[in-house]
Amino acid sequence: MKEDGRKLSKEQQVEARRRAMLLVKKGWKAHDIAEAVGVHPRTVQQWKQHQHEHGTQALLRDERGRKHGEKRRMSAAQEREIRRLITDRLPEQLKLPFALWTRKAVAQLLAKRFGLKLPVRTMGLYLKRWGLLRYAHPCGAACGWLSRFARLTPQKPLKRAYEQRPKEVKAWLEQQYPQIAAQAKAEGAEIYWGDQTGVNNQPNAVRGYAPRGETPEVRQMSKRFGSSMMSAVSNRGSSRWMVYKGALNSALLIRFLERLVRSMQGRKVYLILDNLRVHHSKPVKEWLMQHREQIVVHHLPSYSPELNPDERLNRSLKSRLGQLPAARNERELQEQIIGQMRSCQKQPEQVRAFFNSNSTRYAA
Repeated sequence: MKEDGRKLSKEQQVEARRRAMLLVKKGWKAHDIAEAVGVHPRTVQQWKQHQHEHGTQALLRDERGRKHGEKRRMSAAQEREIRRLITDRLPEQLKLPFALWTRKAVAQLLAKRFGLKLPVRTMGLYLKRWGLLRYAHPCGAACGWLSRFARLTPQKPLKRAYEQRPKEVKAWLEQQYPQIAAQAKAEGAEIYWGDQTGVNNQPNAVRGYAPRGETPEVRQMSKRFGSSMMSAVSNRGSSRWMVYKGALNSALLIRFLERLVRSMQGRKVYLILDNLRVHHSKPVKEWLMQHREQIVVHHLPSYSPELNPDERLNRSLKSRLGQLPAARNERELQEQIIGQMRSCQKQPEQVRAFFNSNSTRYAA
């Protein structure tokens, strides 16, 4: 039975060619060799021609197609330069009118640097193939680039405020928080990260499946109403929360602090908050001074919400509410919030997962 030689596996092709060349040496005709090996006589003729032009070893290696890097518009040096730029810089730093690296942005960079114009689709093929892996010394200092590449992938960007002070963030990560953690351990205290958030009855609708051309419809009240929540999480998987109406003020914050202290059952708590004005209000400072044996409050660097694991709890809550039918009144909205938070309290592993991102792992 004759088989298409192209459909054979690599190993089967090599073995068939080896057998065919042995039979050629014995003086067999191409038709008889084809019958013995199980391929078409034309295939045997092609093998004989390849052996005659390139030798037996080349035939057995089966080297076909383009060589690596052949027929590419960019040289290897140009590819390395572009990869380095898109890994180390943002488009605006290179005076390009883009916020993030897209196929079009990289194509413009290529044209600006080397005068090469590539179609957007071709640029996408390069981006799919490219990637860099930074070589890091055990001490943590970056020392260079490895020749092995990881894939570049389209990703949702992290948002960071222009007003953020990198030196303060570095000091927090390297000095202030390690000192807080050491002090809390010495006093047998537990560290919590706190934050407040607001939700309304018109969350962003999540994507869902539907027949092609039949866009699903989400019904909700046209009147907008909302509710607020103050919460705190620890890297042990504990969560504390309080639902309230309106904006956070000193009285509401003190009420939450009282509930937090009461829930600790005599154990001291270190609470880390952001720099919202009410967190520094005079009534709150006075209350903290009176209860300094039970609770101590520290503050994150300004404009650094990504350092707060409780921010991820807020995002998780809003995402879950977006999957529920829209609330029809304030009471129903509060019931949805309470239901989701009670579910979260029963799943400490979910709370611990909030400490697994790159920006919050320092607190894990």
